[in-house]
Amino acid sequence: MYLHVQKIFLLLSFIVSTQISAQKIVSRKVSDESENALTKRPIEQLASATKKQTPNQVVYPMITTKAVIGELTGSWRGVFTLKPGVEAPFNFIIHEKDSVLKAFLVNGEERFPTGDIRIVDDSIVIALPLFDNELAFKIEDNALTGVLRRQDLRGTATPVKAKKGMAYRFNEASSSPITDISGTYDVVFHNSNGKEEKAVGIFKQKNGIVTATFLRVTGDSRFLEGVIEDNVIRLSSFIGSSPVLYEAKVDNNGRIQGENINVRASTPFTAVPNAEASLPDAYSLTRLKEGNDRLVFNFKDADGNIVSSEDQKFRGKPFIITIGGTWCPNCMDEAAFLGPWYKANRDRGIEIIGLQYERQTDSPFVKKVFDRFRKHYGIEYTLALGGVADKQVVLASLPQLEQFLSFPTTIFVDKNGKVKKIHTGFSGPATGKHYTAFINDFNAEVDALLK
Repeated sequence: MYLHVQKIFLLLSFIVSTQISAQKIVSRKVSDESENALTKRPIEQLASATKKQTPNQVVYPMITTKAVIGELTGSWRGVFTLKPGVEAPFNFIIHEKDSVLKAFLVNGEERFPTGDIRIVDDSIVIALPLFDNELAFKIEDNALTGVLRRQDLRGTATPVKAKKGMAYRFNEASSSPITDISGTYDVVFHNSNGKEEKAVGIFKQKNGIVTATFLRVTGDSRFLEGVIEDNVIRLSSFIGSSPVLYEAKVDNNGRIQGENINVRASTPFTAVPNAEASLPDAYSLTRLKEGNDRLVFNFKDADGNIVSSEDQKFRGKPFIITIGGTWCPNCMDEAAFLGPWYKANRDRGIEIIGLQYERQTDSPFVKKVFDRFRKHYGIEYTLALGGVADKQVVLASLPQLEQFLSFPTTIFVDKNGKVKKIHTGFSGPATGKHYTAFINDFNAEVDALLK
């Protein structure tokens, strides 16, 4: 009897030991397969995987959170390949707070926030929601390799790579600049259709580092950053749309010649120093047709509700109409000003209506872009859809306008519903004193309307 029990015990011990060994082998196999997936998963497979993640969720499968955060946080230098032999550099910073990563695009003094960062296996996707784009990278030992692409994966992607720990933008200068190009310039862009577009260039130089912007009738080119080496000037900018590159040379007389390069084409320009360089008066460019003194419209908001110029909300009050779009960088700068301004001033009896002209006009798309625009810029004033983003559509939907030149355009309306002033374009924070002058004019005009 004793021998029989002993045999049963030994048999059970063997079975349990065999099962434990098998579990270890299976576990090790699963772990090995997962680790292989981290290094072999192609970036093209990101689309379906990342769309399953909820907003603000950061996923670190098979890697410790601290390891991934430590690898990604810090300063990065990225380089877009616009075409063979043409590269546009940019800088970005990744921060971490409570195990959530956030990126900021660096252009001069600006830190432009991106959207959510998602990590799937060995890849990172940085959302650029204001432009419906994203940066999709594969992570490789303090380096990133990938593409700038549309979130819906349509169109052609732009190759991009980045390295950690590099704060410079263009290659560090090996020689000193021949001159200081700081100052204001008369600029002419020579467009491919044969037309010339006048602009004002503002350059600031400190040693070999250059920041700049170009003011046009329609708005400014925002924050450009770069270098001057010998007589060669290179500038770039990136906030989530298409990367921008300027390359130029300055001669002994201070005259600058170069081109604005993007992924589609290049536009030559010339710039001549002129301390008094200026554009036409922005209040003189857009007018109502003769015999009209007000704008009359009926549009829908993102929920399908009618927004009319005759609404009770606006009756007997002065109000501001801004014609723009959520896709427009200068409109973003305007919204960054108007959002907090409205919160601080609406109790004075002033209203704002944002008439938006968008790239798509279907209800789901409009609701999506309106909601994120409101959230990003803290907008609490009324937004309505005017139509598709086209200047001729603006004129057709607002037939009282004689012409329409620019997104954005800002219209000041008095308590009786009459248009008092129309401002074309927007000069944002990159333009310095021009931005300050606009804000002062804006507040003065509102004060006059409220009297």
